Amino acid sequence: MAETWLVVGLGNPGPKYELTRHNVGQMVIDELADRMSASFTQQKQAGARVAEGRLRMGGAKIIAAKPNSYMNVSGGPVSSLARFFKIEPDHVIVVHDELDIPFDTIKLKIGGGHGGHNGVRDVAKALGTPEFTRVRVGIGRPPGRQDPADWVLDPFGATERKTLPILIADAADAVQLIIEDGLTAAQQKAHAPKA
Repeated sequence: MAETWLVVGLGNPGPKYELTRHNVGQMVIDELADRMSASFTQQKQAGARVAEGRLRMGGAKIIAAKPNSYMNVSGGPVSSLARFFKIEPDHVIVVHDELDIPFDTIKLKIGGGHGGHNGVRDVAKALGTPEFTRVRVGIGRPPGRQDPADWVLDPFGATERKTLPILIADAADAVQLIIEDGLTAAQQKAHAPKA
């Protein structure tokens, strides 16, 4: 029987935040849902929108989810979904924005600290372990003296928007690679310098 993975994109709910840097994780989930030709349904018990499917015939079953909660309280929906679908933390992938990684760069890891990311901190607390896979999508630090808290809630700039679809596609590719070939193979591809 093919295994099941829970892939969660962190972000904030509602149209006001939809296109902001903080919601890039949810943009990746939309891309995965498109690739699976799956539509989202409300999973009321968990407080999330969920799209289920496979990225290829006979491949792993994927539960792609976007919590309805705000970023800093993402843990509740993630742990509820993991319980509901009986998925262990080692089969949970969290896709999130990362200030300390330059824009248009993706880094993959399992476990470790939260690096000041409150959404990741809350997921680790709710799951009772930091040992889940993270797909960290670089948004870079704000220019000048802009507060990072404001920066993450701003929409992507015009220049960024030109390459954003490629970044989102790369992150979705990374998720697929983790599921199909394992983290090490996915890291080798995602972390390789761009040609």
